[in-house]
Amino acid sequence: MAWTDFSSAPDYGTPVCPVADVSGAMTLTVTTAKGEFPILLVKVGSDVKGYVNACPHQYLPLDYRGSQLLSSDGAKLMCTAHGASFMAETGDVIEGAECGLDAVPLEIRDGMIVVGGCCATE
Repeated sequence: MAWTDFSSAPDYGTPVCPVADVSGAMTLTVTTAKGEFPILLVKVGSDVKGYVNACPHQYLPLDYRGSQLLSSDGAKLMCTAHGASFMAETGDVIEGAECGLDAVPLEIRDGMIVVGGCCATE
């Protein structure tokens, strides 16, 4: 499933949070007129990657049973519900699920992370 398949997927340009607020991995909800969209942000080097906060194994939030999602070396994300793991940089599955995380394109504008790429409604 692509992130744009979610009925609550935010439109291009929707603000997510200030880039200064992101360290390690964090989850939040982006609320728009379409509803609440669960997003996972992870700092990878100087970049910030975005994924739908839903494990492709059971579609539970990755932080369902706790907030420790990132490995100590910062390379892997883990689902707290059943232990599936994913590459932090790409969202690709390492083990425990049949596919990777749904990436959400991001841009940084004037210190704010916004939804990037093409519009969610296209």
